[in-house]
Amino acid sequence: MNTAPASYPIGTPGTPWGDAERAEWLSRQTRQRSYESDVLSVIERLRPRFDVEEYGRLGYGPDSYPLFAIRSRDWRDDLPVVLVTGGVHGYETSGVHGALQFVEQHGLDYAGRVNLLVAPCVSPWAYERIHRWNPHAVDPNRSFREGSPAEESAALMRLVAPVRDRALLHIDLHETTDTDETEFRPALAARDGKPFAPGGIPDGFYLVDDSENPQSGFQQAVIAAVEQVTHIAPADGNGEIIGSPVVAPGVIEYPLKELALCASITSAPYKTTTEVYPDSPRATPEQCNTAQTVAVCAAIDYALAHR
Repeated sequence: MNTAPASYPIGTPGTPWGDAERAEWLSRQTRQRSYESDVLSVIERLRPRFDVEEYGRLGYGPDSYPLFAIRSRDWRDDLPVVLVTGGVHGYETSGVHGALQFVEQHGLDYAGRVNLLVAPCVSPWAYERIHRWNPHAVDPNRSFREGSPAEESAALMRLVAPVRDRALLHIDLHETTDTDETEFRPALAARDGKPFAPGGIPDGFYLVDDSENPQSGFQQAVIAAVEQVTHIAPADGNGEIIGSPVVAPGVIEYPLKELALCASITSAPYKTTTEVYPDSPRATPEQCNTAQTVAVCAAIDYALAHR
């Protein structure tokens, strides 16, 4: 694993970024892959079997990004709603492709049982640039709140608002990568004028439960399914994963609403955030995508059985 730089190359240590530093950071971001080729083309393939709606458009001049959601074609008001989100952090590849793979391979398995609402790539600008933030150096996954500074987050909240209180389940698909430690955490510290404290990256899959409404049985059911396809992250020497106590194998808890995280945007009794580790020598990209897909299926199955 690469080590983090001694100091981030933008800004003055101890001083939060201003407009000049944000502009310098933005000037360093380059498109590295195509949202249209990787994501929109797959959504087009799904149109014959699912309803697709454009729920927003990001105007990041000169680029414009349509935001798409995929819905069950047999939507019925008497069925529970299942929300699946991916790509809130655009660089977390398996979150995007795992969501699409779930719809393509298993979406119709739940026809007539749940209403599926899937937003596979919440942050397409960041997807193309393999980054955590949007072009304003704002993290969408700390911005799911009223008056959100991130249009990605605001658009998703508008989409979900009509079904917010009818959701049975929300599963938000993420990754934890080596670049969290080498790029994104140092950038965050520099942006906010704080010292960077080196940490570790857990090797394996884990889940983040809601500390305000923990659902241990639900989380453990998802872990049990995923460990059939990839390994589960162990606790570190302090009994923690990324600084949080491990409450069950592969499970930690966050106060989702307090942190304005994506998984807080519904009143669903069952919520979880997945985290895979694509940089592990023990996991392939295909395994990571499959782990996300298996997690979604296991989460739906448990929620339906315990509603």
